Amino acid sequence: MTVIDFTPATRRLVELLAGVTDAQLTNRTPCAEFSVADLVNHIDGFATAFTAAARKDFGPATSATPAAPSDLSPAWRTTVPAKLDTLAESWAEPDAWTGTTRAGGVDLDAAIMGRFALDELVVHAWDLAQATDQPYTCDQASLDVVEALVTPQANGDPSGPFGPPVAVPADAPQLDRVIGYTGRDPRWTVV
Repeated sequence: MTVIDFTPATRRLVELLAGVTDAQLTNRTPCAEFSVADLVNHIDGFATAFTAAARKDFGPATSATPAAPSDLSPAWRTTVPAKLDTLAESWAEPDAWTGTTRAGGVDLDAAIMGRFALDELVVHAWDLAQATDQPYTCDQASLDVVEALVTPQANGDPSGPFGPPVAVPADAPQLDRVIGYTGRDPRWTVV
């Protein structure tokens, strides 16, 4: 069993959240159905769900598929970063990576579920950075784990688990390839 450190990815996402202005909350994002406020709500929701999954705390947070975005809590600037810290702490426990767990109503091997949690952190951090015109870099260890998860040939599904991949040159930077595998265009910008 390998424990993957979520701390670099959660710290980076917290930094990006701190850089979001109130005026940017209505910006569109690479997730066509989400505004920045909706994306922050989604981050809030997956942090809660994947924390419960790490703790094997099955209930409403792990059983339901993600709900449609709702109004953003006025306290999001403190609550969402705190939830991301808790997410990293929860997956730092070796027991989080053993057995099976559940998130979004789906049961998976905990080691795979943890990789999906890391994918949510990395990819949605990229989404947020693009939507708010902030620079984004990802730590190499996280990027390697996510690339192994999302590469269509590696997961046996030519379309990938995230929708049809966007073609990206084979010699493109690793982050661009990962983003393309998730069905996003790495050249997407908010303007």
